[in-house]
Amino acid sequence: MSYTLFIGNKNTDAWSMGPWVLMKQAGIAFNEQPVRSDATESLELKKALRAVTPLGKLPVLVDPSLGSNPSIWDSLAMCEYLAEVHPELNLWPTDRTARARARSLCAEMHAGFQEMRAMCPMNIDARLPSIGERLIHKNNAFCEDLNRLVNMWQTQLKLSGGPMLFGQFSIADAYFVSMCMRIRTYALPVSPPVQAYISRILALPSVAEWIAKAEQDADFFIHETPSLQA
Repeated sequence: MSYTLFIGNKNTDAWSMGPWVLMKQAGIAFNEQPVRSDATESLELKKALRAVTPLGKLPVLVDPSLGSNPSIWDSLAMCEYLAEVHPELNLWPTDRTARARARSLCAEMHAGFQEMRAMCPMNIDARLPSIGERLIHKNNAFCEDLNRLVNMWQTQLKLSGGPMLFGQFSIADAYFVSMCMRIRTYALPVSPPVQAYISRILALPSVAEWIAKAEQDADFFIHETPSLQA
């Protein structure tokens, strides 16, 4: 089986980071196809991507074994597909109750935390503590998102006993890794158990590899970032 994963810039593409980290950490082989996604090349980007997905957005996973329609788009759909195709890897928790909770947390990440994602876009190469401090003091919706995230992680780590959200590394950890990067970049305040969890995430070989490559890419576009324009 030969997967191809189309991803954006490693410094900024949060949605691509999750499936990439999941596949690397789980030992699922794939060909990486980076696609530059800044605004000046948006037409070329959409043209290239629409050859493999109707949305023209990243990331996209291509599995030739699917025949004439080999593409899976949307990061959560990719994770679900990989868990189905590779049941031996236990990408979701094996316990049914834990698995249901893990799916719920990932779905909440997929649909929620919109203020935090908008105001603190992923920018791995940067350190922007002043922006984080300003948001903490002036943006109530942002603070609600951050508090929910911290409480979610802290509660789940207590339930599972760690070291990852559900004990062993799973889709849930891969799905939230971009939030770990935001907390680091913007120096957002979190509890000691959550900070320890973030440190463990950053130490994973797959995450360390992504970060190293992100620091080489290091593209960031201020016009796309509301918090940097204030």
